Amino acid sequence: MSDAGEARGRSGQLRAKAQELNEAAERSTDADEKRRLRDKARRLQAQSEQEGKLDDRGMDPL
Repeated sequence: MSDAGEARGRSGQLRAKAQELNEAAERSTDADEKRRLRDKARRLQAQSEQEGKLDDRGMDPL
């Protein structure tokens, strides 16, 4: 797989993990746990978007 393909795969994995965390937050009954899960999901989503932008420009993030 090319470097760009690997980065796209990674950003997709980050988005999937963020979705899983959001779903877990929805199921959680503990307010602190819910907030922690949502915060982590937000960070992963932002990281995914950053990597996606780098992919679009064809830049190597390293």
